[in-house]
Amino acid sequence: MLRISTAISSKKKLLSAFAMIAVLLAAAGGYVRAAPDKYSLKVPGGLAFADFKGYEDWQTVAVSQTESAMAVILANPVMIEAYRSGIPENGKPFPEGSKIAKIHWKPTQSKDSPSPATVPGKLQNVDFIEKDSKRFADSGGWGYAAFNYDPATDTFSPATASDTPPQENDAKCGFTCHTIVQAKDYIFTAYPKR
Repeated sequence: MLRISTAISSKKKLLSAFAMIAVLLAAAGGYVRAAPDKYSLKVPGGLAFADFKGYEDWQTVAVSQTESAMAVILANPVMIEAYRSGIPENGKPFPEGSKIAKIHWKPTQSKDSPSPATVPGKLQNVDFIEKDSKRFADSGGWGYAAFNYDPATDTFSPATASDTPPQENDAKCGFTCHTIVQAKDYIFTAYPKR
């Protein structure tokens, strides 16, 4: 009887050891494959992804579409309030702390809609703009950043000069394009009637 009890006890210990090893291997494997946190990314000399934490919940300003991308433009509460007060159409600048996030997807046709509808497909990138006149005095008071999305790794990375459009990978990467709307405080997107 003692032998059976000892054998059962040894089997339980062995199974527990195997279970513990399996758990440790699974945890280690998950750790090695874990994607870097998008909130640890930063454009050299400029904006950090973490500065826009929670952008997914910001209010929509507008949507846009080109042949290669469709986008939703979101703004933080500071900027939404400025839009509602008539900025930039009233000639006033956006207040410090105004922020925009622009999410780009590859357009695709809906498989579920009863009529033809273009909808967001694969995520392409996320662009950010922040008003900080002291920090970004040499780019109209705005800092810019673009982060590309890689679906294979489920990660973001700062855009570079080899991207389309080219990003010089600094805080003023979008400034050149935005100079054509200087009279609107460098912001393309209007706040349409709703």
